[in-house]
Amino acid sequence: MSKHPRAGQPALTEDLCNIPALMSAYYVNEPNPGKASQQVSFGTSGHRGSSLKHSFNEAHILAISQAIVAYREEQGITGPLMLGKDTHALSEAAFISALEVFIGNGIEVHIQADVGYTPTPVISHAIVSYNKGRSDGLADGVVITPSHNPPQDGGFKYNPPHGGPADGDVTKTIEKYANAILSAELIGVNVVSFAQAKKSKRVKKREWIKEYVEALNEVVDMQVIAKANLRVGVDAMGGSGGAYWQAIAEHYALNFDILNNVADPTFRFMSLDKDGAIRMDCSSPDAMAGVLALKDNYDLAVGNDPDYDRHGIVTPDGLMNPNHFLAVAIDYLARNRDWNKSVAIGKTLVSSAMIDRVVAGVGLSLMEVPVGFKWFAQGLAEGSLAFAGEESAGASFLNKAGEAWSTDKDGIIMCLLAMEIQAVTGKSPSAYYRDLEAKYGNSSYARIDCQATTAQMEAFAGLAENPPTLTELAGEAVTSVLNKAPGNDAGFGGIKVNTANGWFAVRPSGTEPVYKIYAESLTGPEHLALIQREAQALLDTWLAS
Repeated sequence: MSKHPRAGQPALTEDLCNIPALMSAYYVNEPNPGKASQQVSFGTSGHRGSSLKHSFNEAHILAISQAIVAYREEQGITGPLMLGKDTHALSEAAFISALEVFIGNGIEVHIQADVGYTPTPVISHAIVSYNKGRSDGLADGVVITPSHNPPQDGGFKYNPPHGGPADGDVTKTIEKYANAILSAELIGVNVVSFAQAKKSKRVKKREWIKEYVEALNEVVDMQVIAKANLRVGVDAMGGSGGAYWQAIAEHYALNFDILNNVADPTFRFMSLDKDGAIRMDCSSPDAMAGVLALKDNYDLAVGNDPDYDRHGIVTPDGLMNPNHFLAVAIDYLARNRDWNKSVAIGKTLVSSAMIDRVVAGVGLSLMEVPVGFKWFAQGLAEGSLAFAGEESAGASFLNKAGEAWSTDKDGIIMCLLAMEIQAVTGKSPSAYYRDLEAKYGNSSYARIDCQATTAQMEAFAGLAENPPTLTELAGEAVTSVLNKAPGNDAGFGGIKVNTANGWFAVRPSGTEPVYKIYAESLTGPEHLALIQREAQALLDTWLAS
């Protein structure tokens, strides 16, 4: 896909979403449950859509919320439900709809004290903290967010009692119930007015900002960060954690400049992403162009997407590749935390093979799973996974006592970890990564998104079920051709081909007619280019046959 000519440039008035039209559509547009595009559909991060496309409307949220009530009853989940929202415009309306249903069904709901915005990792941490030591009356949670998606989108995620994203079995059940409710024209939805819900004694206002911020020293060395007096630029990206960053700076006396710390549902302060869309992706150099222009003013700069489950790390060298920072974080933590040698490190199978070498170098085992943080939640909850990360800049890790901190991605602690690394080692995270390259090899990594025909998208099912035989790739012997992740034997809808010093993986997008080719070489960019060319040629042949 070619890059948009205005990628990385500031958004203009004509790029902005019409918020009044978006909000009117939430209440006015009625989804057609007979159309697949207008049904409830849970992907890797919950249900997402737009009210303008009849895919995220009041009816959807009422149905999903009632479906979660039914699921809770089936599973005997009787504790409070932690409810959070981010700064997307549709999140505010969906928060009201969800609260009306949960209170209408007699559920105790915990919300932020100021009824403000709550990051995804804060909800996860709240669930984990509440459930610690309990065997019944367990809490679960909902975060209303489409993550880094454009301003016109809405999203709705369910986190069961382990605190992380719900797995496929859970979301399929909720999806099935919700679509049945939609088809029945919302019959069976118990709802009260928002005025009644706000007055209900079952709504408990929690001081989550205070609780989360004061607990941070359990997972990151806040004192060493403060002592180093690093000058840090924090791009709040108009997201749900702006007040949290402000509280962190004040509580620990840190030298922060907090940028874009105003909730504006148009996100007009953003630079356009690579495709010309407003997208709050803190791992994208184009979306992060604003803070990148200021990098020389700071020792370190960081950013988060609207629900704060992702992290972006900017050093004087520029925006770090997410894979690079994952490798740095793993190496540093393994050497600076008292982790039991029995714990494993989790990575998605399209994350860098540099991580494999780093994990082996620190004497730990690796758990490689399909894309989706849901695969890590239980291991983090149990403490068998010390660290888990995705190539899309999402990760979390155990606290200093070796216990779960959050079982969902936590962009805040990852940004703070970058500060701790620089404070302790005297090196920027990018300089630390260069040391890893000197030891383990020079990684060249890229992802290519390719438009696909309907026939090609349909052919992926057969390719994933019956992976082809392949003996050589880019001049090296093929060591494995995978259609299931080695860490949990779960299918991922595509294939991965490995050699000693390189690999490629291909899988179809779950939301658009696109397939994604991930590739990496640990010998350099020329080898990567060869892997990419051969992968594309092989894929064309396989899908055609």
